[in-house]
Amino acid sequence: MKKVLLLIFSWIIVLEVCAQTGQDTFTPLRKIPSLYSIVLSVGDTIRYNQHFNGTKDDDIFDDQSLTKSIGCFLIGIAIDKGLISSPDEKLVHWFPELKNDTDKRKQDITLRQVMNQASGLYHENLEKLNGIADFLALPDPAGYTLKAPLLTTPGKEFHYNNAATHLLSVILSKSCGMDVFAFAQKNLFNLLGIQTMQWKKMKDGYYDLSGLENIRLRTVDLIKFGSLLLHEGRYGQQQIVSPQWIAQILHPDIQYDTEWGFHPSRYGLCWYHTTYRGQDMIYGMGWGGQFLIVVPALKMVMAINQSHEDDKAPMQSGRFTTAIFPLFYDAVLQHWSH
Repeated sequence: MKKVLLLIFSWIIVLEVCAQTGQDTFTPLRKIPSLYSIVLSVGDTIRYNQHFNGTKDDDIFDDQSLTKSIGCFLIGIAIDKGLISSPDEKLVHWFPELKNDTDKRKQDITLRQVMNQASGLYHENLEKLNGIADFLALPDPAGYTLKAPLLTTPGKEFHYNNAATHLLSVILSKSCGMDVFAFAQKNLFNLLGIQTMQWKKMKDGYYDLSGLENIRLRTVDLIKFGSLLLHEGRYGQQQIVSPQWIAQILHPDIQYDTEWGFHPSRYGLCWYHTTYRGQDMIYGMGWGGQFLIVVPALKMVMAINQSHEDDKAPMQSGRFTTAIFPLFYDAVLQHWSH
């Protein structure tokens, strides 16, 4: 941990020196080997779009748990269409086998609790070296997650849980009568003009919404999801997600403290929330320093993709939150917020 903090601090010093000496503040970014791309939009205009380390505009990237935040839009669209009644619908509606479970608490788990990482269901144990690999190897990951003993009382504790989040894909598939990829293309991706992407299925045959077998998109296309939050669910002339669901994303009824990302942050409905220099900020985050950030008051959307090598991932996220993001925030205030 000391080594990680030292590396982060050294990058802060480098970037501050560049700013004070009049050098191009963003030049040091080209020396970061993990960095793939950064795109910044202010007032619906792309102000910065750069790729690094041999990557190109049309490259798609492993967005990790940004997949969760995109999945939140899909849940909202399904609610808008009446395919899901509300985020407080109980899982037993889609998984009637829970009625036969000896732990009756499972019958009261809600969709909202899954989206809040507070369902109490089995999780893949991120603290264990092979926790994710063991989960991905399961032939029926959704079924296993539902059958395994509860780890905590539903709704009581926040515990980051990819295994439970994968259930969102199963729920959407059952609700809309098609696979999640087809539903997303018809009701979200195509309407946003997103044509370049990849998405993998889990071993149970469902596309994954947890971010383990994640959506891969161009960084510039991530900006479009942030734009939905700035415009009450509209993109251009199209109402893609209802203003009511966007309002819930921006101000969820229930939030949980989390140690991830910017400090301090709270989590609700697959998004993180914090106050940055006095401004409300909402963001999605993936392992390794993948971020999609929205600052509504500044009409600012920023997306970044990086490598996600496990041994370097915490340093990359920390470097972004403490050294890279402040540079762009300052640039927005100084040049593009008027």
